[in-house]
Amino acid sequence: MNENSYTTEEVANILKVSKLTIYDLIKKGQLPAYKVGKQMRVDSDELYAYKQRNKMSSNTEVTNMSPLQKPNADSIIISGQDICLDLVGSHLESVTKVKTLRSYKGSLNSLISMYQGQCDIVSVHLFDGETNQYNLPYVKRILTGRSFMLVNLIYRQAGFYVQKNNPKQIQSWNDLFEKNIKMVNRETGAGARVLLDEQLKIHGISPKNLQGYKNEESNHLSVANVVKQGKADVGVGIKRAAEILDVDFVPLINESYDLVILKTDENQLWLNKVLSILRSSEFKQELKAIGGYNTIDTGKIMYEQ
Repeated sequence: MNENSYTTEEVANILKVSKLTIYDLIKKGQLPAYKVGKQMRVDSDELYAYKQRNKMSSNTEVTNMSPLQKPNADSIIISGQDICLDLVGSHLESVTKVKTLRSYKGSLNSLISMYQGQCDIVSVHLFDGETNQYNLPYVKRILTGRSFMLVNLIYRQAGFYVQKNNPKQIQSWNDLFEKNIKMVNRETGAGARVLLDEQLKIHGISPKNLQGYKNEESNHLSVANVVKQGKADVGVGIKRAAEILDVDFVPLINESYDLVILKTDENQLWLNKVLSILRSSEFKQELKAIGGYNTIDTGKIMYEQ
């Protein structure tokens, strides 16, 4: 075992959990890691710090909150699942006195939580088949009557997770129906689930005709892992998870992963700080170091009302 850093397998053995759990911790930003070639590694001091944080039960994750209830006025709740949101929170804490808390709900459920007053910043990647547009149609409908700002965070590729060498030659949405394929799905409200449902509607495919449509997982890594284990032929998700788990990936669409920020008197104290962070070269370099992100519009206001 390396004295200074560990592989994900070694970390899993130390913590006595599965490698998938370690990948999930890394994805959520709870366990910092970096990539050497195709291998993820965790520094020994980061692993030690993670264990100490858990021993002290300093859990700042927010999962189920009552409507209109927040921990305190000095906290900001960021909802979404991509690891880049943890970077946003970390940078924001470093330049303000507020504490950033994390919720890991999917895009649609995050927006609903924002409408109910449970979140300050949410991430969305929601495809609308009628307008062929990402995010804004959903945000306008759900946050009716609210003042908000829609800001681009990143662009990333979404598509199919398939088994090695794509034995069933799955290349398009129609292939889900036309070939003898078993799929694994995301939960209702997840951006990947919305993308699938909208594409099925566009292509005139009934979910009832898809084997495995009701088999749900709660994140991209879990979907990719089901495919890797051979329990399904295909799943919908982002390229990054395929790279982490070494699953073949068929790109289908470049999705806009945006932030929605409510505009209130209280939020004005830190809203401009968020924009400055997103637009900084330091933040963009950190995103590029993670890999799989296009930062050409990072920090650009896409819509405001």
